[in-house]
Amino acid sequence: MSTQTDTLERLGPGERVAILRLRSLGDCVLSTPAIHLLKQARPDLRIAVVVEDRFAAVFENNRDIAEILPPRVGAVRNFAPMLCVNLHGGTRSARLTLLSGARFRAGFDIFRPVWVYNTPVPTAQETLGVSRRVHTAEHMASAMFYLGVPISEVPRARIEPRQGRSPHAPDTRYAVVHPLAATREKTWPSVRFLELARHFEQSLGMETVFIGGPGEDLSSFAPYRTVAGAPLGEVVKLMRDAGFFAGNDSGPAHVAAAFGVPQVVFFGPSDSEVWAPWRTPAEILKSDGPIEEIPIERAIQAVERLRVAA
Repeated sequence: MSTQTDTLERLGPGERVAILRLRSLGDCVLSTPAIHLLKQARPDLRIAVVVEDRFAAVFENNRDIAEILPPRVGAVRNFAPMLCVNLHGGTRSARLTLLSGARFRAGFDIFRPVWVYNTPVPTAQETLGVSRRVHTAEHMASAMFYLGVPISEVPRARIEPRQGRSPHAPDTRYAVVHPLAATREKTWPSVRFLELARHFEQSLGMETVFIGGPGEDLSSFAPYRTVAGAPLGEVVKLMRDAGFFAGNDSGPAHVAAAFGVPQVVFFGPSDSEVWAPWRTPAEILKSDGPIEEIPIERAIQAVERLRVAA
């Protein structure tokens, strides 16, 4: 049996709601379905997202969101929310929630300290009435369901970049490859990404653009177009217009998924059930052992399956 409260019904017309999702890229992207569900259920609400500046581009131009706020107590209090929903967890977001001035302070009941939240949110399984494991997008959406949003299918992530092409986009059809990750255990070998790029070029007729974050070294991929440290808004546009994405389990995969870009994603120790690309044609490649045991042949076969299915 599902569990819900009447919290939303207790909010008057046009009330303000602050959603805390301070970082990181994938989590920010996967919070947008929850925000969209809330706005659909209560179009009158004025919703603000509290996020670090480096990830604000995920939420810019999103018609569900009225304001983007920095993670500072003064900014949140000045917004004067009636409801504050912490989708982040951790000490900083707990303090922002506590000092937000909101009448209703919601956060998952695993968040600490528990006394910060007068509207503790149970597990997604309890809210949805299921026993299976849930995806991160479902987990965050379940908070909105618990607060009173009608339970429904969780949609694809929503990113709405400004018009115009990325200055880093080729003039021809192209694939985007993100060959780096936070740890070695999550990083497929660079030589295989280069082989995959050759396949994109020779079999799919696509140029390959390798992307990386600020300070990341893409010199191993110099034969191809490389983009390191570009503003997130430009990377979002680059993803929007791509014909294919390949990369390790990381934030850029979720950006690509928001636009329905077909993709192959390589998983090391991360849980693919929880972190797989959400609602996009995708092939998840995971080894029983180290990630480098995933052969190039499996990747090429996955690309071909996606091409045939397109």
